[in-house]
Amino acid sequence: MLSISDSVNYTTARNQLASLLDRITDNKEIIIINRRNKPDVALIAKEELSSLLETLYLLRSPANSQELFKALAESQQMDEANIEPQSVADLCEDLGIDRE
Repeated sequence: MLSISDSVNYTTARNQLASLLDRITDNKEIIIINRRNKPDVALIAKEELSSLLETLYLLRSPANSQELFKALAESQQMDEANIEPQSVADLCEDLGIDRE
């Protein structure tokens, strides 16, 4: 899960940049760089930022947001009911789809 895991000052970030970047990408961490007399900055992996931006885009519409949360709730109910996943072959057979 993505979380803010640490904050470092600018000098430490500069001196340990390679290892900070590895931590960020390997562990899906966000590192805050504290700067003197300037706003702090967050370092985040590109893939994580893209995922966050996509989530924000999908949740922007109230109607879409409701549908997504409804689907999530249904999914969680299915997990709690211990419903066994179905193989593709079984699903095709149930639906009368010839795979050949």
